[in-house]
Parts: sequence; C-alpha cells; structure tokens
Amino acid sequence: MDVKIESSWKEVLKTEFNKPYFQQIVQHIKTERSQKKTIYPVGQDIFNAFNTTPFDKVKVVIIGQDPYHGKGQAMGLSFSVPKGIRQPPSLINIFKELQEDTGVEIPRHGNLSHWAGQGVFLLNASLTVRAGEPMSHAKTGWSQFTDTVIKTISDQKKNVVFLLWGKFAQEKKVLIRSTGAIKNKSIISWPTD
Repeated sequence: MDVKIESSWKEVLKTEFNKPYFQQIVQHIKTERSQKKTIYPVGQDIFNAFNTTPFDKVKVVIIGQDPYHGKGQAMGLSFSVPKGIRQPPSLINIFKELQEDTGVEIPRHGNLSHWAGQGVFLLNASLTVRAGEPMSHAKTGWSQFTDTVIKTISDQKKNVVFLLWGKFAQEKKVLIRSTGAIKNKSIISWPTD
C-alpha cells in the first residue's frame, strides 16, 4: 500500500502498511466515508504529525488519545488546533502547566505546528475519529499502529523524551525503553501571536 507519509517514516514503518490490521483501518475509514460519516482530520492531515516531524528530527514525543472531534479542530497533531479555533480545555491545561513551570506567556492560539517543527512529535493513539464521537476509531487498529510507532522511536532513537500526560498516555510506558532520569530540562518555545 502506498501511504502518503514523510519518507523517513515510510522507511521505518514500511512493514506495517501491508499488514492486515492496517488494511482494516483503511477499509473502515473508506466504509464510514461511503456512509457519509464525517471523519476528522481531513485525509491529507491524518499523517500530519509524521509529515511535520520526520523520524530523524524527533526529540520529544507527546501522546494524546485521539483527534479532536469537533468541526475544524483536528489537524493531525495531538492537542493542536488551527489558528482561529478556540483552544480546547486539554490544551488550555497544558499551556497553564507550562506557564506555571516555566513562566512563559500563554499563546493566543492553539496551533502547535511550531513545536512539531522543533522536533516535538505530536502523536495521537488513534489518528482518526468520527465527528462528535470521541474514541470512535479507538478499536479500528490505530492503537496497534501507533504502539509500533512509539516502540520504534524508543528502540531506534536515543535521547528522546516521552511526555506521558494523563492515565491514557501513561499506559504506553510499557512500550518505552527507559534509560534513567532526565537530568536537564529544555523549554519549548512557541510564538505568542
């Protein structure tokens, strides 16, 4: 299967795209679209996290559950919404924590593309969702794919920080090879416009 995904990811994940579970994901999405169900994000943004943060650039991994399920919110980057879209509560909480921990100003928008460009891989465990129905694609096979992605990053890269915010993300800890405590903190910057 020819998946439209950034070339470095295509290389490290090439065996996944022809596996039966991945074929089932594709078929499920096609079936729902043929039934006139709205799926988020739009097709070109399903692999946005991969296309924005190539495998060799990944420094930090932030794991979310699934894309936002409201109109115009999902952009294929966990916790991120396009400029002009109201910041969801989960993102507001992240910004508040960052402000408390680092003193940085809370941005006026929720687009985290700037983070992704700095090597922050914003991965949702499910890459698609049915409009208005959170977790509606959680059992379609996405978790098998994204678990493989997490394990691949952990196994093949060094010095990557995994931020496991919340119970759901913390359950992914078993996929991550631990090498000890973090000794230095880095501050992720973002534009405040």
